[in-house]
Amino acid sequence: MNKLLTTMFALAVACVTVSAQAQKITGNAEAGAKKTAMCVGCHGIIGYQASFPEIHKVPMIAGQSASYIVSALTQYKGGERKHPTMRAIADSLSEQDIADLGAYYSQLGLKDGAALPATVKAPSDTVHALISRDKDNACTKCHGANFNTPNDGTVPKLAGQYADYLYVALKSYKGQTHVLGRSNGVMSGQAKKYSNAELKELAAYISSLPGELKTVPESRFHHAD
Repeated sequence: MNKLLTTMFALAVACVTVSAQAQKITGNAEAGAKKTAMCVGCHGIIGYQASFPEIHKVPMIAGQSASYIVSALTQYKGGERKHPTMRAIADSLSEQDIADLGAYYSQLGLKDGAALPATVKAPSDTVHALISRDKDNACTKCHGANFNTPNDGTVPKLAGQYADYLYVALKSYKGQTHVLGRSNGVMSGQAKKYSNAELKELAAYISSLPGELKTVPESRFHHAD
């Protein structure tokens, strides 16, 4: 019996070790730069618009945190996010691919010494009331008072993101069965507190704030003048 227990314990330790090692995948930005072929057609064109299920600009992802990009792609791969195009792309990526892409886009377009303003413009009374509607101030508690300093790596930077994309994304949390539904308990609970018109006001304000997000066209597609 003791030998059996010892063997079982050894197997359990091995499983934990393997699991821990699997979680320690480190992204490589240089490797990620070579894996963007399926990304640049949308995310590498300034102002590029998607038309499904409604017209909106595809999000700016250069300057987004690596951990959020990894989280988002993993959720597309697992089906928690239902966008069919992104799901198909994520399905083709390995965990290492996803980590590499996160590392690449997180540093793309960032400039040494560039700093955002210490304070951002105050929202209108209407928007302030919307942000403060939740007693825990969940919007700023999670995304930061400037919407650019999330409290967790899996929470995205939002400041300066396209308003129409933010609006579509927020609506997607309201209906998890929607073709673009997103299964996130916290965001679903928050989004359902607002009407679509109110979500549009929030999106417009957040989009107006200075942020680190941008679209950086791929140099390999540029032609010399």
